[in-house]
Amino acid sequence: MTTTPVAPELGGGAGLVSATMRSNIKLVEDQATRVFTWDYERDRTQLVTLYNKAMGSQWNSVTDLDWSTDVDPERLVQEMGDNAIPPLYRKVATLPGSPIASWTETEFTRLGVELMKARLSQFMHGEQGAMITAAKIVETVPWVDAKYYAATQTMDEARHTEVFAKYLDSKLGDAYPMSPFLEEQITSLIEDSRWDIAYLGMQIVIESLALAAFGELHRTVTEPLLKKLLRYVMSDEARHVAFGILSLGELYGELSSAELKERQEYLAENTLRNRARSTTPEVWDRLGIPAEQILPYIVEAAQAMGGSVFAAFQRAFFAKLVPNVSKLGLLDANDGWLRQQWGRVGLLEFESAADTAEDYERYDSVAADRAAAAAGEAR
Repeated sequence: MTTTPVAPELGGGAGLVSATMRSNIKLVEDQATRVFTWDYERDRTQLVTLYNKAMGSQWNSVTDLDWSTDVDPERLVQEMGDNAIPPLYRKVATLPGSPIASWTETEFTRLGVELMKARLSQFMHGEQGAMITAAKIVETVPWVDAKYYAATQTMDEARHTEVFAKYLDSKLGDAYPMSPFLEEQITSLIEDSRWDIAYLGMQIVIESLALAAFGELHRTVTEPLLKKLLRYVMSDEARHVAFGILSLGELYGELSSAELKERQEYLAENTLRNRARSTTPEVWDRLGIPAEQILPYIVEAAQAMGGSVFAAFQRAFFAKLVPNVSKLGLLDANDGWLRQQWGRVGLLEFESAADTAEDYERYDSVAADRAAAAAGEAR
């Protein structure tokens, strides 16, 4: 096997990689300082509880999921109906000049399959990004209780990446590349020198997004393997968001107004970025329709239907994000700067929803299944 130095613009200081590997990797320079701690006292009781919960709720991707389940991609999306093929796209087909005006049900089913592939592909890529970011938190956070928990999360994210990759490869096929919006977002977290930004961006923003996206798909999918896979992934993800809230709540009580403003601006910026992420332009490219050609018709159809292109995505995401950010005190810091920004786009309706630090245990399907199995054996 030959090896080739990594080009300087890709991070030449990172060493050597094989020539065949170069097309499949991206090197990201991490500017954060690694932190050793000599304080091993377990004095953050909520993090200790969360860590113990994480250890007890680990699951096995090989033995806890039935990979012998037969999956028909077309049947999967047909059984999901409008949840796999949103009515918005059927409306697009009725518009004068629409590039999909001649589509039959066959083409719409193919669209549904491609949307599912794209959706699970971004889950897969996002979970790898979460694995890398969780490993960064292990290295950079100053508290030993947080290091311990972040280590369990790194294992969780590795398992999530594995199961989504396996489901795509063995059941659906043809994974999509990482969305440029998601790639930019995760790359910025890895590059940032501030350890708490990795927390804020991953544990609060991206994990809230993931929890909402997984929950939305879990509610609508009927295919049993994917449904159980999502239940178990959500069990882990809810703990991850709770981890971010518990850790950052302590730190943000000590930051200056200027430092808090930087975090508020980060959240405002990523609010807009996550809206853009939901457009899935890569699906249309795969179907042979340029995204820039179809997008105006999608916008027109959404307006005709009295809604936003991103309405369903936004509601699911912000119903998780806003109460979690409120719990951190970032809505009202600096005379309510972020409250004003989000209020202008109608996001404050979600403020009173339960934050994930309070309700993460209700997601624990792993513990529930084990308890049910134990009860059955006892009978």
